[in-house]
Amino acid sequence: MSVINLLGIPFDANSSFMRGPAQAPPLIRKALHSDSSNYYNEGGQNVSDLINDRGDIPAVVPYQGLQKELSKVYTHGDKWIFLGGDHSVTYPILQVVASHHPKLSILHLDAHSDLYDELDGNRLSHACPFARIMEDGLAQSLTQVGIRTLNKHQKEQAEKFIVDIIPMNKWTDDLTVNLEGPVYLSLDIDVLDPAFAPGISHYEPGGATTRQVIDFIQRHKHLNIVAADIVEYNPVRDVNDMTAFVAAKFLKELVGIMS
Repeated sequence: MSVINLLGIPFDANSSFMRGPAQAPPLIRKALHSDSSNYYNEGGQNVSDLINDRGDIPAVVPYQGLQKELSKVYTHGDKWIFLGGDHSVTYPILQVVASHHPKLSILHLDAHSDLYDELDGNRLSHACPFARIMEDGLAQSLTQVGIRTLNKHQKEQAEKFIVDIIPMNKWTDDLTVNLEGPVYLSLDIDVLDPAFAPGISHYEPGGATTRQVIDFIQRHKHLNIVAADIVEYNPVRDVNDMTAFVAAKFLKELVGIMS
């Protein structure tokens, strides 16, 4: 069984609406280690035996320095889960991961497609990472699931980059995707309906349930997921740490299918 490296990226300066996700990594860890639950996932694995916690990237590192910091710690052949942070961190992560895994495929769960060419004059906004990733040729394919905010510009961007989008209104309880080669899974917490995750910056009703996302993760043991991220948890808006525990639950199930 593979041990999964865990690394926090406490960065949210590219958030467009409100700050807060930079505070997420230690709170997800706190939920993971809370005595209110235990370390076992639904596959019966004790994930404390399967996680190598590498701590956090220093909070003072600017966005332009994230790729360099990630390159210092990333080890080829190992598997990684990254805790954001806003979704802009996925771009520097992919710059590093793709250099070790050519022909990478991305599986992206989110309410938003994050394909803007720029937002409010910022091409590195958390609304733009997948435009930058596909422009740079860091992935051979991008599959997005749970999308429910697609506007004209983002639809045009999706067509430009040949993105396979499965919108939330097409989600089924047996939904499965098949991707060849190494896979990067990006899990934005706001793929969930806000009823299940109040700790998010952008409330977009009509999302998935916690159970639907867990089941979706568990159905994809067949994929060769080499790295993943959990992003956009915003503790500023959370209620009783509920979303922190959801993120920790997703972390445990991801460790299960990746190990």
